[in-house]
Formats: sequence, C-alpha cells, structure tokens
Amino acid sequence: MRAVRRTPESGGDRARDDVQLRLRGGDARADPGDAGYCVYGFNYGETSASFGRVYGLGDIAESARTMSAFVDRVLAATGAAEVDVVGGSQGGMMPNYYIKRLGGAAKVRTLVGLAPTNHGTTMGGLVDLGRTLGVLGLVNDFLRLIGSPAHVQQEAGSDFQEALFADGDTVPGVRYVTIATAHDTTVTPLTNSFLHGGDSTNILLQDLCPDDPVSHSGTWFDGPIMQLVLNALGPDEPGFRPECTGYGPSI
Repeated sequence: MRAVRRTPESGGDRARDDVQLRLRGGDARADPGDAGYCVYGFNYGETSASFGRVYGLGDIAESARTMSAFVDRVLAATGAAEVDVVGGSQGGMMPNYYIKRLGGAAKVRTLVGLAPTNHGTTMGGLVDLGRTLGVLGLVNDFLRLIGSPAHVQQEAGSDFQEALFADGDTVPGVRYVTIATAHDTTVTPLTNSFLHGGDSTNILLQDLCPDDPVSHSGTWFDGPIMQLVLNALGPDEPGFRPECTGYGPSI
C-alpha cells in the first residue's frame, strides 16, 4: 500500500493510493488537494531569526530530521508505505538529505523539485566574487551569527553541497523530477537545479512553454508547472506537454 486516497490508475481498473508532502522554501502549502490527493505539509528550519514567520533558515541536515519524523507520523497515521514529495527552492533540495542520509529512500516514491537549490547557487556570480576577493568567509560567518546557516549551505561549492552529492545525485528506487525556469535569478546557473543519474528527469519549462515568464518564487502559481507536477504524481505520461496558459509571476 502506498497511500491514503484511492484513485484509478490510467489504463486499468486498479487503484493506487497517494500521500503527498508539499514543501515550499520552508513554509508548508497544501495543494494539489484539489486534484484529489491527500496532502500533508510542515514547517522546518526555524531559528532565532525566524520570528515565527520566516522558515528554512536553519541547518539543512536538522531540517531533514524534522522531515524524517514528519514522514514517519504521516505513514503511521495513513498506513501508507511511501510518500510523494513536492518541494520548491530549498524545499526541493533538502529532501535529498533525508533520502540519501536518513533512510528516506525506502519511504519516498517520487521527489518533484521546483527550481530546487540542489547544487547550490552562485547568486549571479556573487558567491564566486566573494571567494575571489576573500570575503565570502566573513559574509558566511555573519549569516551563521544571525541564525541563517541554510543560506551558507546553499552556496554553490559549499562544504554541505560537496558532501551531500559526493556519492552521486540520486538513490536507486526513488524517481526524481526536476522543473526549472529559464527566468530563475535565484538558482544560478539554472542547471544547478538538475539532478543526474538514476531515474531522474530534468525539465526546462521554456522548452515546453517558451513564453512563460515565471521566475523562482512564482513557480507555485504557474499553470504549466502545476500540470507537470500532477502528471509526475499521476499518469506520468511520456512526452507530456502542458497547456501553455495561466502563467505564474516573474518573481
């Protein structure tokens, strides 16, 4: 059993149950419940700098432990054996730690990442410039001091990034779908979102909808992206192309 809600599988009269966890940069959002999925969300990464409102700031390994405990509670409550995970930005990257380092591979069927910070970001070259000028360490010390180690860990080439993916991007048994947008100015270069090897699929949104202006923070509100997410969770039709309408904001 994989799930909570029984939904007909395409091409037959069998049914598959689905549990989905949705993560958005540390702040939980519940959807696509409208499509009939049982959706669970949680907050993670709260620090002294959060003020009860801003999440995803804390140590990413600790956030993954929060995820591990939450998944166990969901599986116990539903009787499911696996979950599907949909996350954006850090919420699409952090589950990799859970999958690779905390035994999550046995409990995750599919990980869908929306503009995830998988291999970190250069922040438009600022990270590389900081290293060249010898000031990145000072900036990182300040970020840790104010309670935001996750920003440091999401820098391209960080010790965290190098350790997490030292043994490869993927784990056998988990299906990975990554969706990136050409207008992303947060994850740079945008190809740093992509995972390679194993059962991984990388989608550049503008290859399917060239006029879609959506940027990093708008991915959750983009019609074509939501269609791609639902396809990944449900029928998983090869060569699926979304309707190019209902674009998200360029933010």
